[in-house]
Amino acid sequence: MTGVDSGSGKHRLGIRWAIWRASKVPAATGFVSQPEPRTIGQYNRGRQMVAGNFLFAGHLVEAPGAAIWDIKAPDPAFAREVHGFSWLDDLAALGDSAARLRAQDWTYDWIARYGRGRGAGWSPDLTARRLIRWINHAFFLMSGRKADQTNGYFRLLTTQTVYLSHAWKKAAPGLPRFEALTGMICAGLALKGMEGHVAPAVTALAADCAAEIDDQGGLPTRNPEELLEVFTLLTWAAQALAEAGRMAPFELSAAMERIAPTLRALRHADGGLARFHGGGRGVDGRLDHALASAGVRALPSAKLAMGFARLQGGRTTVIVDAASPPGARAGRAAHASTCAFELTSGRRPLIVSCGSGVPFGAQWRQAGRATASHSTLAIEGYSSSRFAPDDFGTFRETAHVTVARVLPAEDGTGLHLAHDGWSATHGLSHVRDLFLANDGRKISGIDKLASLNLAEKQRFEALIQDGRLTGVAFDLRFHLHPDVDARLDMGGAAVSLALKSGEIWVFRHDGGAKLTLQPSVYLERTRLRPRPSRQIVLSASAVDFETRLGWTLAKAQDTPLAIRDLGVDEMPIPQ
Repeated sequence: MTGVDSGSGKHRLGIRWAIWRASKVPAATGFVSQPEPRTIGQYNRGRQMVAGNFLFAGHLVEAPGAAIWDIKAPDPAFAREVHGFSWLDDLAALGDSAARLRAQDWTYDWIARYGRGRGAGWSPDLTARRLIRWINHAFFLMSGRKADQTNGYFRLLTTQTVYLSHAWKKAAPGLPRFEALTGMICAGLALKGMEGHVAPAVTALAADCAAEIDDQGGLPTRNPEELLEVFTLLTWAAQALAEAGRMAPFELSAAMERIAPTLRALRHADGGLARFHGGGRGVDGRLDHALASAGVRALPSAKLAMGFARLQGGRTTVIVDAASPPGARAGRAAHASTCAFELTSGRRPLIVSCGSGVPFGAQWRQAGRATASHSTLAIEGYSSSRFAPDDFGTFRETAHVTVARVLPAEDGTGLHLAHDGWSATHGLSHVRDLFLANDGRKISGIDKLASLNLAEKQRFEALIQDGRLTGVAFDLRFHLHPDVDARLDMGGAAVSLALKSGEIWVFRHDGGAKLTLQPSVYLERTRLRPRPSRQIVLSASAVDFETRLGWTLAKAQDTPLAIRDLGVDEMPIPQ
């Protein structure tokens, strides 16, 4: 793979020196016990790779017949994904002779090309990711190979394990370090002669569990998909320790017990995660598999989970960003999504966030982080949190949630939120009240821009009186999933929303704003380009100390309580 060496010359030389030292350690002679795959691949992705279609980091490279390492990487993210070897899961999921041949050829070719420290694959997290896959799919990789090749395979497994035993300290706190330490534990327990690396890794992992997983079972980044990845790694570490007859440290078990109910709270009715702060829906099946492996039965708490509130009624889930965006290093991928919500009905997402634009370049990355890319209120030209003028992507000004209360009632559940994101700039706060009925057929909302205290009233009044403002223009946005068919109804006073399940939802408002349907996008890392979609927009201006918009989103009266909703791949077989 061309163009994949990264870092300064001194840094690359340091890696090669460390690899050379690690290569002097006697190689493992085999596995302690037969490895069992813990990772889940995608059959279709494996089939595409065999056909020569390589989709990584949002880039598709078509190279039929080419070795994966002969492909010119479009960008560093593409190269990182390839060197991490997660694609082995997909080839193993396909599992035929063509898939096995490519998996073996590409793995042994990597050993020949990059096994001495070259390339982009020697960061601690990527080294661990590769180690885990090589061990998971050991017999898939070794079947039918000559002794000199399998010897080289064990040689590189040993070298990477020893290298990682020193390099893990350079991994960034959070997901990269969790991955590096889990890789050390799995390799140390799987390979004969590597047991000495397990205890230090377990001690370090326990310390990170205590430091990085908070009382709500969340991460500083507040990224739901990243939390799932960390939880998955912890289940792998715990399983590996249990299978070796070792006790997992209390900190690891306690972290898993905190995370499991939080992930359940962040999961929509269709099984996907809420898409906030750079996270996506998560790999299909990974959440259920991780929860089953962990064996933690705790249900979601009625309180906030990693700063998110969950409302559920019938087959409908609503997940709301009810906290301030993360700051410092944890905020480099954070979104200005305070008070935004997503709504899913059964298997069908309805109201969504646009998602992370990272795979589509810098401009899309910034656009995806803006308040206007989320289903909430935004003052024209201003996100609720503003970015710092630097290269780190952190916020200069952050919206602070001043109140967040979940309000259970006999006929449903309410949520009261407020944030001060425009207090300093306009003297206004956003107040949002949501209520979901017990049967899940109706959600109602009231959104207000208001001056809540004397300081805000003085600021707002000054802006109006000195002529800088004739009113504060704002939009209340409801981004729709691309599969939703939306059309204006009732002479433009409502919007009818048809889901592929056959459900019909109707959006109405109280008449205090202009209602329009506008273009939107849905950003997914598994797609080559943003998917076109639409958004419901209520536009108005604030000219007083309080401006209020009321709205409802309800199932049409003739929509049944439950609909049999089958995907294309799940159609019943004719008898």
